[in-house]
Amino acid sequence: MRLGITGHRGLHGEVEQQVRQLLAAAVDAYQGSDLTAVSMLADGPDTWLAELVLARGGRLDVIVPADEYRDGLPVGHHPVYDQLIGRASEVHRTGLDASTPDAHMAGSEVLVGLADVVLAVWDGLPARGRGGTADVVAYAHRCGVPVQVLWPDGATR
Repeated sequence: MRLGITGHRGLHGEVEQQVRQLLAAAVDAYQGSDLTAVSMLADGPDTWLAELVLARGGRLDVIVPADEYRDGLPVGHHPVYDQLIGRASEVHRTGLDASTPDAHMAGSEVLVGLADVVLAVWDGLPARGRGGTADVVAYAHRCGVPVQVLWPDGATR
């Protein structure tokens, strides 16, 4: 089972804790299958899913949407990104250089193509920019890839 991940970054406090619990429950529901997380390793849900799956003995496949992608992530996240990409079973690259919204969407399209299910940490609102969570959910639906939305009741971001 290959679990792709898309989701809102910048979650903090109670919402972060609730989302982490929802992700853990989702991963636990697939225990017993050969589990692989498919992630771009952004800070937040992308990383949390990768860590959960690896901690349970699963595999990690990483999508690198652009050569400059890591540089666009928060500097404090770089050590976590580096550690996780070093543990990846496979690394898939789009071949793009600049870390732009179009590159992020291209990476998400690769992710959806590899996933059996996409877990979406999504508040149900439209994307704030091209390649946002809502765009990835819509793309997965168009491709016929099941999406499991994970969002705490009543939470806002």
